[in-house]
Amino acid sequence: MAFEFGLFQEFPRYPAQSDAEAFAQSFAQAEAAERFGLDAVWLAELHFAPDRSVASAPLVLASAIAARTRRIKIGIAVQVLPLCHPLRLAEEVATLDHISEGRLVLGVGRSGIPRSYEAYGVPYGESRERFAEVLEILQRSWSHERFSYTGNFYKFTDIAVVPRPLPDLRSRLRVAATSADTYAAIGAMGLPIFVAVRLGTIEELHPLIETYRAALRAAGHAGQGEVYLRVPIYVGDTAAAARADPEDSILQFYRTLGLQLERSAAQAGTRAVEARAERGQALQTISYPDVLRDKVIVGTPDAVVKRLAELTRTLGLSGVLAESNCGGRLANDKVMRSLQLMSEEVAPHFR
Repeated sequence: MAFEFGLFQEFPRYPAQSDAEAFAQSFAQAEAAERFGLDAVWLAELHFAPDRSVASAPLVLASAIAARTRRIKIGIAVQVLPLCHPLRLAEEVATLDHISEGRLVLGVGRSGIPRSYEAYGVPYGESRERFAEVLEILQRSWSHERFSYTGNFYKFTDIAVVPRPLPDLRSRLRVAATSADTYAAIGAMGLPIFVAVRLGTIEELHPLIETYRAALRAAGHAGQGEVYLRVPIYVGDTAAAARADPEDSILQFYRTLGLQLERSAAQAGTRAVEARAERGQALQTISYPDVLRDKVIVGTPDAVVKRLAELTRTLGLSGVLAESNCGGRLANDKVMRSLQLMSEEVAPHFR
């Protein structure tokens, strides 16, 4: 299977930028990703973050991108399943599958920030069980013309979801993995995973991925599974520019994340409270050299190729979701140049 290069987008809204300008800018970047030859564009789901993003409705964004492009895959990374009504989601996903002519790749997850759950009136402590139920209902809707379901949160009898998605939609499903037990659970299902380094380091991913692969083998699934790394990547014409251009944006992102993490540790339903609080505090004071070493891929095309090749060998990667504007504060011309360099001078080394 060919290595997959994707652009990860949060649809950031810059300070003093209107919603309309934010949408136009990110749509232009998605169109550029297809023009430059990337394989996929990935969309985040973020709620109630006016200083960060307008990406609260990724399926709607994906539909708009499908209308603007012809070849590139359009991924959701990720749809937060516990916040969705499963039947409405099944209908919208199937509709988008047809609009995109089978280019949809559906990534699903739970999200690690409880604030959105509070706003939606969904207890975060129920997120794991709700996730499992919604995922099961989605898969039944794809594989049965009619189905029934009884769970703790949902009960349906003799339901026919319309439209029917294209037959191979299940093969285009991926799941975000976070904690060790999540890795094992997804491996047992035999599904591809997203991994990221929001809280820890890139090196910490290896044993977790091995847990996923061990569970996959134990469940009798063939192969080694597919692992996709979501990681900030910034490519510059010179080493100095590559290092300096994204510094403020990247640090702002991780320090804001640290504050959110520390605050969420005290909220109901979170696990590993002390570890969550400690990591949140550490992120608020993290240094840029530490970020460069442990969390991002930054450099000239040659340097990025070298680092990414090393990670691909070590982790057994099937592809990357490249965050070209981590923190959402980089000027559009710099994002576009980085995207072009990644597409033309980095990606060809992995094909």
